[in-house]
Amino acid sequence: MATQDDVRRICAKLPGAIEGDERFGFGVDVKGKRKGFCWSWAERVDPKKARVINDDVLAISTPNLAAKDMLMQSDPARFIVDPHYNGYPAVLVRLADFTPEELEDLLIEGWKSKAPKELVRELEGAS
Repeated sequence: MATQDDVRRICAKLPGAIEGDERFGFGVDVKGKRKGFCWSWAERVDPKKARVINDDVLAISTPNLAAKDMLMQSDPARFIVDPHYNGYPAVLVRLADFTPEELEDLLIEGWKSKAPKELVRELEGAS
């Protein structure tokens, strides 16, 4: 079972990863703009009210829609489907359904999908 502390520990190893201020999540600066690669899910609890932040679920960027589809088809029960994310390259995961090791793989791929090439090379050089 992964936790937000696991997410922080994993993201601390990713060059340039910065924790967000407004809600739980991480991004990386690209040409002066912050690009989020993981964030707490804003759940639509009531169709007529604003979304509510659900810190137990993390949205994680994927490189593209094909990668998202492949992940979701690999184990559909472990991913949340939200129509708001249809056509958007990110998966929704319940932290409790993933081990820290599984989550690390997803977070690294999410970070790589947003990070500048020089930061990706820096991470790959450190491995």
